[in-house]
Amino acid sequence: MRVSTAMPRATTLPRLLPEDGNPESIRAHLARHGRIPYRGNTGVLIRDLEQSGLAGRGGASFPAHRKFASVLENAAKRRVAPVIVANGAEGEPASSKDAALLGLAPHLVLDGIQLAAETLGADRAYLYTHSVKLGDHVRQALAQRHEDLVAVEVVVAPPRFLAGQETALVSHLNGGPAVPTFSPPRPGERGVSGLPTLVQNVETLGHLALIARYGPQWFREVGIPDGSGSLLSTVRRPDGRARVFEVPFGLPLRDLLGDPTWIGAVLLGGYHGTWIHTDQALRLRLDNDSLSAVGASVGAGIVVALPVDACGLIETARSVRYLALESAGQCGPCLNGLPRISAALTDLARCRAGRRTLGDLQRWSGLVAGRGVCHHPDGTVRFVRSALETFAGEVERHMRGQCGATRREPFLPVPSDVARAEEDWV
Repeated sequence: MRVSTAMPRATTLPRLLPEDGNPESIRAHLARHGRIPYRGNTGVLIRDLEQSGLAGRGGASFPAHRKFASVLENAAKRRVAPVIVANGAEGEPASSKDAALLGLAPHLVLDGIQLAAETLGADRAYLYTHSVKLGDHVRQALAQRHEDLVAVEVVVAPPRFLAGQETALVSHLNGGPAVPTFSPPRPGERGVSGLPTLVQNVETLGHLALIARYGPQWFREVGIPDGSGSLLSTVRRPDGRARVFEVPFGLPLRDLLGDPTWIGAVLLGGYHGTWIHTDQALRLRLDNDSLSAVGASVGAGIVVALPVDACGLIETARSVRYLALESAGQCGPCLNGLPRISAALTDLARCRAGRRTLGDLQRWSGLVAGRGVCHHPDGTVRFVRSALETFAGEVERHMRGQCGATRREPFLPVPSDVARAEEDWV
């Protein structure tokens, strides 16, 4: 992973990441940002969050102030102290932005946790990450801090695609399997230990720490009215290297993609995301209004440029096999539907499919969507459907026993160890 701290048309950036690209010690962090600006009033910071327009950076883009206000209200009704969880578990193989932030600017995230704890009156906090190495790095950062209001416990998530989903996270912290659930109550009502729990992505908390220091109007100096501030974007170009850029909302995608001559298609949003044609991508911006026109969203800021000599069907089939193996096994659409879709897509990618296989893919996708315990089947089907549309010409060639691609080495990142054991969930 390569981290870049400079982007075109973003002269006031970076904000979250250190300018020199080196991990910040507590001394360097304090020299850049100063001490934590504790507010002493629960309503002040929530008001600033609302005025800033900060939305969650974990993928759902939910307004941060509304989540804070909801947790605060639920805790006040029950007269209990809520729990804070900073979510840095990137189960998505195509994303590296939370790892970059925790690796380079852990103190900014830890400041955000402390400000959230003060605002909500929390007395417990967790930082949830997907990496043992990152967990140790954050613990070292915590050892440098001596003025925090609340102790932060670092917890390493199981190595699963779904383990970072907020209900899966809560289940794991409560001693259960890291699998998602979508039955009420939500974590903001009853989460960790049955208490109202604020689950926020680590990048969101980093922005919170900056807004508390510099104010909501400063935050809105970059971005666009419907997407304020900056965001971290993981970009994979045809050379195969992943880079993390801090960019303003509304940045033209062409500024992230590089030379379009070498790009066969673009994937937005990772493995629950959407394939689009290159010429479409070159006309779009990195904001939800723009991307919604092609059925995509900013999500966690993942942008992948597929090399022109790679086969999008082969790459999609590899990724869908991984997604099928990552099922929590809680419902029929995942347990039965995704393996069938994966097998049919693999046949198509290997030029062994006919019209019936294509019809099965479309039919099974319709049966799976909207029927899962969680959104894993929905995201997977979105990924598959967009591939069949974007690579329609390649689908026809594959059904004739031909593949137009010359590249055979894998491009999209898929963990090599995809054979999962049941105990991995715990």
